Amino acid sequence: MFRLFLLTVVAVLIALPETSVADGHEQKAVLITGATTGIGRMAAERLAEAGYFVYAGARKQKDMDELNAIDNIMAVRLDVTVQEDIDAAVELIEKEGRGLWGLVNNAGVNVIDPLIEADESDLEWLFDVNVYGVFRVTKAFAPMIIESRGRIVNISSIAGVLSGGLTGYGMYVMSKHAVEAFTDQLAWEMMPLGVSVSAVEPGNFQSQIGESRCRRMRQNQANKTYRYYAEDMAVYIDLCQQRAEGKATSSGPSPEPVAAAIEHALFAEQPKEHYLVTGDPMEARLTLGKAIEEAAQLNHSHEHSLSRDELVEMLDNEIAIAGGEQPRGMPGFYDGENSMTDE
Repeated sequence: MFRLFLLTVVAVLIALPETSVADGHEQKAVLITGATTGIGRMAAERLAEAGYFVYAGARKQKDMDELNAIDNIMAVRLDVTVQEDIDAAVELIEKEGRGLWGLVNNAGVNVIDPLIEADESDLEWLFDVNVYGVFRVTKAFAPMIIESRGRIVNISSIAGVLSGGLTGYGMYVMSKHAVEAFTDQLAWEMMPLGVSVSAVEPGNFQSQIGESRCRRMRQNQANKTYRYYAEDMAVYIDLCQQRAEGKATSSGPSPEPVAAAIEHALFAEQPKEHYLVTGDPMEARLTLGKAIEEAAQLNHSHEHSLSRDELVEMLDNEIAIAGGEQPRGMPGFYDGENSMTDE
C-alpha cells in the first residue's frame, strides 16, 4: 500500500509544471527601463523565464505588444525623461498588487562629439536620459523598493571608470561617471533601509545604442563643420552611413553575461556593489588599469602619501571584502588606527 502511495506521489510530481523560486505568492516583481532591445530585453526575458515577474519599460506600442506576448512580462509605457510617464507607471504597478522587489535602471543613450565642439543641447539630452532619468525613476519607485527591502541595479558602463582614449566619447563618459557616483552614494543611503544597490559595468556587447546614436549623428552632425576634429568625426559619420546602407553592423558578443550579472545583483544572497562584465580581457585590463592609475596619481608625492606596503594592505582588505571574507567598515581602517600606521 505504501509503495502504491509513493508511486502515485511521484507520478503527480512529474506531471506538475516546472516551478522556480519566484512562483506563486512569492513571485518577485522587477521593473526594467529600456527593455525593448539589447541588455534590457535579454534581462527581461531571462528573469521572466526564471519565473520572476517583469514590468518592461517601453515607449512604442509595437514594442509593448511584443513584450506583452511573453509569459511573466507586462509592458509599461515609460519614457524616463517624462515625469507623467513615471508617475503613471508607479500608479499602475501599485494597482497590480505584486509590490516591487527590484528596479533595473537600464535605459540609456549615447552621443559622440568632441567636448570643445559639442552642442550643449546634446549634453542636456544625454544627461536627461542617462543621469536625470535614473534619478527620477529611482526616486519615484524608492518607497516600493524600501517596503520590500529589495534591490536597485543601475546599468553603468566601463566608461564609468575609463576616460580618455577615444575622441568624442566625453559626454557619454561624463554621464556614466555620474551613474557610478549616484550608485555609490545611493548604496550608502539605502543600506540602513535594507535595500541593496549595485552597478553593472558592461563592456562592448550587442546593443541598439549604436543604431540610435548613428541616427542622431546622421541627422545632426553629418553637415556640421568641425574646426579641430574633422577627420575623427568623418570616420564616425562614415561608419554610421555604412550601417544605414547595410554595409556594416554593430559588433560585440551577446549581452547574456550582462543579464546574468543583473540577475545576480537582484537575487543573490550577497550581491556585489559593482559588476565588471566584458567579453574581451583587454577591456577588463584597461578598466582595472585606469582605476589603479588614478589611485597611483592620487597617492603620488604629497604629505599624506601611503607607502607601497600600505597600498598593498589596503588592496588586500578590499579583495577580502569583495570576496565576502570580511565586512566593510573595519574599525580604524580609514582613521589611521590599524596595523598599517601603528608601526
